[in-house]
Parts: sequence; C-alpha cells; structure tokens
Amino acid sequence: MTVKFSKDHEWINAADTTAAVVGITVHAQDALGDVVFVDLPEVGQHLGQGAVAGVVESVKAAADIYMPVAGEVTEVNEALRADPSLANSDPLGAGWFFKVRLSDPGELDALLDEAAYAAYAKTV
Repeated sequence: MTVKFSKDHEWINAADTTAAVVGITVHAQDALGDVVFVDLPEVGQHLGQGAVAGVVESVKAAADIYMPVAGEVTEVNEALRADPSLANSDPLGAGWFFKVRLSDPGELDALLDEAAYAAYAKTV
C-alpha cells in the first residue's frame, strides 16, 4: 500500500495509479468535528494538483478538499454522500472521498510519508 499525505490534510492511497483513493486525514476530521455534509467532485472531472476538488462541512466549519495530485476523478464515494459521518468514524477506510486516475505519478514524490505527515500535523 502506497499512502501519502498532503499538507492540506488529504491522504492518497496510490497502490493503483488508475484508481488511487483520496480522503481526509484523521487530523483533519478531528479538527473539523462532526462532518454533516460533503460536496464531491464530478466523475470525469480533470483537476490539477492543489485544485479544489470538493468541500467538507462540519458543525464547526467548512473546508475545501484539495487534489493531492493531478488527475481524472473516476469514482466518488456515494456512501459518504449519504452518510457524511463516515469521514469521522472511518476516515482512512469507508470514509474515502473519491478515486482518481493519476496524470503524473511522479507528483506523489512531493507528498509526505506517514512519519513526515505525523510530524507536520503536530505543528499545525
């Protein structure tokens, strides 16, 4: 499993670069509190690295979801749309947001590994 993290608090599991899975980190969902709504990107949408891909709203705030890498959205998590609390209860599993076909797998190299992200998350 190849999981990387962005400084915007998204994770990406790029074990399969044609269907890499993206979600928000445990740190992000902790900071947001109870998630009550998610706005997911459209399937087929091409987005660049760092582009806003959607929005997550909680009882505390709303936050943008950013693309950790450039690519085409191939699937969205309809279960998350129906039950946004999955982002809190299982952010690294059933609470995934969307899948993406990577435009440039080399962009993964600029993301953080788990240890580097954990250290970063302690500073924000």
